[in-house]
Amino acid sequence: MKTIPTFLTANWINLLMLNYAVDPALLQPRVPAGTELDFFAGKTWLSLIGFQFNRTRVLGLAIPFHQNFEEVNIRFYVRRGNKRGAVFISELVPKFAVAAIARLVFNENYSRVPMAHNIQFRPDRQIAKAEYAWGSGLSSCQMKIETEGQAFLPSEDSEAQFITEHYWGYAAQRDGGSLEYEVKHPQWSVWKPANASFTGNAAHHYGPEIARILARQPDSAFLAEGSHVSVSKGTRIT
Repeated sequence: MKTIPTFLTANWINLLMLNYAVDPALLQPRVPAGTELDFFAGKTWLSLIGFQFNRTRVLGLAIPFHQNFEEVNIRFYVRRGNKRGAVFISELVPKFAVAAIARLVFNENYSRVPMAHNIQFRPDRQIAKAEYAWGSGLSSCQMKIETEGQAFLPSEDSEAQFITEHYWGYAAQRDGGSLEYEVKHPQWSVWKPANASFTGNAAHHYGPEIARILARQPDSAFLAEGSHVSVSKGTRIT
């Protein structure tokens, strides 16, 4: 079997995940060719995820001033045979070059916006709070979580395992084809939420349909610890 080269490596940490059960009809037009919607507990899921990129390298190179930054994305879940993957509706970062490279190489829907984060710890070094903010002025948004208890590995067939353990990415291409890339990382520990929420002008960044979803309380939420991650170069699928 041909080995696919690595495109990117980084540490993805403090992944705040707000998850919403949605009508499959909302997602079906966005499903890349060669894949199908993935379900958990009979439902399709949309996730708003904020996290930190640290020690980022592209093709093995550390690009000055582009190694540590935040990302907020919206994704849903698909399958290709026994491969479980994610499709990204929107990906926001504070670095113009990161957005430009991702659009060029993967045709992913990246945009640059100002971003910030705040992580607070309890005395036992467990994370107490995590917040991500993006946009400015009338376009500002924020997601946040307060955790409870200790971090733990999600159990087999749990919702947290379903959300975190999709190890492939799929991106629709301009010619109607699809790109597949592998995302390698160990299983992530997660914290349960004491409370979690999104606030802000979602319509500005995501349009009215997704804004209506984010206006609800999330159906589930958790904070994932994260780890070192490697992302392969994309390959065309048929």
